[in-house]
Amino acid sequence: MKYDLIQLETVDTVATITLNRPEKRNAMSDDMRTEFIDALEYVAADKAIKALVLTGAGKGFCAGGDISGMKERMNAPAGEVGFNGWHRQQRVHRTQALLHTMPKPVVAAVNGAASGLGADTALACDFIIASEWASFAWSYILRGIIPDGGGMYFLPRRVGLAKAKELIFSGRQVKVDEALSLGIVDRRTSAETLVTDAQVWAKELSSGSSTALALTKTIMNQTFELSSHDIFARGSQAQGICYTSSEHRASVEAFLAKSAARE
Repeated sequence: MKYDLIQLETVDTVATITLNRPEKRNAMSDDMRTEFIDALEYVAADKAIKALVLTGAGKGFCAGGDISGMKERMNAPAGEVGFNGWHRQQRVHRTQALLHTMPKPVVAAVNGAASGLGADTALACDFIIASEWASFAWSYILRGIIPDGGGMYFLPRRVGLAKAKELIFSGRQVKVDEALSLGIVDRRTSAETLVTDAQVWAKELSSGSSTALALTKTIMNQTFELSSHDIFARGSQAQGICYTSSEHRASVEAFLAKSAARE
């Protein structure tokens, strides 16, 4: 698929997706979402890619949903508004699920404002690194809607339920220093080195076994929903798969060979 509204490049084992509507602060249109989904599916399926960095072109990370799309939705015939909205929501949820369940580390490199769906998109990634120009706002309520990109799920797991309610109920802006202190942001760096720092971090995070990492991430994503019994049970099944992996075999053989050489 040819991309116009995003950019996808891979250097070594790290892919970088750049949201590319800088004139709109990378607001997510339906066409951009189609390209984004395609790129995420490609990254997930390509075994040569070990990690993903997500960032935005220009001054913003992602301004949220495209307002022109909201206007188009409101102008639809009354009998079609509900179903059209439901269909769009399926696409939103598909995008966020691809980020959240990506079987490899995903680092959001937040270069500027991340608002509404943009803030949720950053949260759907495993880690967030931000520049001094980054800010976050769950501004849905200011548009008369609710967080639909996962914010009601992801944000309480980052900052706790009460603080998540305060940020969502107010829709206020959170600048980078506060975001770092609250745990919304994991690392802060300069704008000049943001993407490079994110790529280096992503490579470090993905240097181990891809099989073990994918299985671990899948289980850890469910930690707060499952009992300890369920986690142990799923861990046992995952470990059985790891025992059969070529990565595990190669690691054990290399360790034994090194030990034998020292004797």
